[in-house]
Amino acid sequence: MHLLTADTAMAAEWADRRAQIDADGLAQMATEVRRSVVTMVDRAGLGHIGGDLSVTDILVTLFGAVLDVDPTDPSRDDRDRFILSKGHCAGALYATLASCGFFSRDELETFMAPLSALNGHPNRTKVPGVETNTGPLGHGFPVGVGCALAARLRGLTYRTFVVMGDGELQEGSNWEAAMTAAHYDLDNLTAIVDRNRLQQGATTADTKELEPLPDKWAAFGFEVRVIDGHDYTQLLEAFQPSTTGRPVAVIANTIKGKGVSFMEDRVEWHHNVPSPEQVQIALQELQS
Repeated sequence: MHLLTADTAMAAEWADRRAQIDADGLAQMATEVRRSVVTMVDRAGLGHIGGDLSVTDILVTLFGAVLDVDPTDPSRDDRDRFILSKGHCAGALYATLASCGFFSRDELETFMAPLSALNGHPNRTKVPGVETNTGPLGHGFPVGVGCALAARLRGLTYRTFVVMGDGELQEGSNWEAAMTAAHYDLDNLTAIVDRNRLQQGATTADTKELEPLPDKWAAFGFEVRVIDGHDYTQLLEAFQPSTTGRPVAVIANTIKGKGVSFMEDRVEWHHNVPSPEQVQIALQELQS
């Protein structure tokens, strides 16, 4: 295993695209990421493809147009922080990071391979662009609250964004963190819920009802924005800074398996691997 380093040529290309990217450009980038995810899961024989595809547009919008980060200097002190708390969807994150030049696209071929830096959950000591190790659900958001509080204490202006799965909200640690964020008026913090309504084995409603979810976040002291998580205009608007001096909660309504007809809104694709025939169908449907 070797530590990954920036692909400077790709990073420069990403910087040029980012300067003029629009909804069409984000859509093209998302298609590339989704195609990479399908290929990665197929090659590895492992992965969480349904959640990867539901969160892709969120990740692409953040890295393609919102986050103040530099792939060639990923540890810059004043960088924005991004945490994928639903760390089992590392495939989509890796494909997005590679598209931005954090490391070579060729590394995606090693996804889940023995000793690969790109294992099933993100590791900050191996992958540039990963702020903290995630996988155990309910851990990423508390870390994000700590990042946002640290910025406040240090007088820095960076913002912190955390993406959580909706099933993950069944973990009480998230709500403890939410109380802390509201207590300190952390308006530099944005919590994003990938609201695809499915988790491993069942719907979120059948497992543990979350609604009325917007009211719950509001009751915990957050500025709440409910959007279509596949609409780039709505995503860009939702990721703007707080207007109320409070932390922001974005509930992004998404479709598990987005973009592949036989996977969309199907619980069995939480953790499943497509057959060779299904891979070809998926890649045909995921055209730029």
